[in-house]
Amino acid sequence: MSAPADPQAPAPAPAARSERSHRRPFSSWREHHGWSAGASLRRLASKPVGSLLTIAVMGLALALPLAFYLLLSNVQSLGDALGRNQVINVFLKTDQVAGNAQLLAKQIGQHDGVATVTVKSPQQGLDELSKMQGFSDALHALDDNPLPFVLEVQPQAGISAEAASRLVDDLRGMQGVDLVQDSGTWRQRLDALLGVGNRAVLILAALFALAVLLVVGNTVRVDITSRAEEIGVLKLIGASRAFVRRPYLYAGIWYGLFSGVLAVVLALAIEFALVEPAARLSQVYEGKLHVAGLPPWLLVAVPAAAAFLGWLGARLVSAWQLRKAA
Repeated sequence: MSAPADPQAPAPAPAARSERSHRRPFSSWREHHGWSAGASLRRLASKPVGSLLTIAVMGLALALPLAFYLLLSNVQSLGDALGRNQVINVFLKTDQVAGNAQLLAKQIGQHDGVATVTVKSPQQGLDELSKMQGFSDALHALDDNPLPFVLEVQPQAGISAEAASRLVDDLRGMQGVDLVQDSGTWRQRLDALLGVGNRAVLILAALFALAVLLVVGNTVRVDITSRAEEIGVLKLIGASRAFVRRPYLYAGIWYGLFSGVLAVVLALAIEFALVEPAARLSQVYEGKLHVAGLPPWLLVAVPAAAAFLGWLGARLVSAWQLRKAA
């Protein structure tokens, strides 16, 4: 038997009572969040076929933009290997001597966007032509070497088409330059194609994000409709809308998170399937082609973004359904 309370004992301080009163609602709120997360996950597990089909549809939808992103990044790498940064050949006038060629090469090497400059003498050009089929006999008939000095200008890696075009214009305006041979059209076409591809990936990502919202929203709508009586009882005993919809929000998060993880797994499977043919292609281009994989930040961001989309879809639909049922 406990001892009677001392009537002389001081009453609890108002601050202590206030702290306990604030602590109880927060503890209840936290416990309900934990219960909602677990209950929604158990409800998904209670209907495995429907849950797996929903997650599979969403995962495939999210995997497609990842696959296009992977393809696009490697198209850019392939373009570099095929000559996106192709050498610009600068043909000097025939009256230019070796000293002038070296001086001009040094001047070009200091230009922004230039990686290296190689001087090719007329004799080197003649030797290259003599190795080509059908040129040997014709070259022996020449009294003098008609070829000029040639400067092979290698642009910096990743230079844009606009910067390369400005570089070519500057080279054409230099004293002693007769002709500039450039693959600017190739670079402009490749940059335009990559721009279209980037925009297409963004559009696809937006469309499939909308698809995730719609799938989660419809799933939550069906679930709320099937549990209308249960929700009505909760409202009768004084449950708030936030209390009622909380399990559905966690259901949307689980759907989004699992579908995002599935999308990452599918994208990694596609990347793994391309490793062997990409390695053979890289050997054909003497190691110049570097196959890129999906960046780690994207692999982490996709499940997180999918979970947010699932929450958003559940939030919008559950709020609308509960307001309609009120």
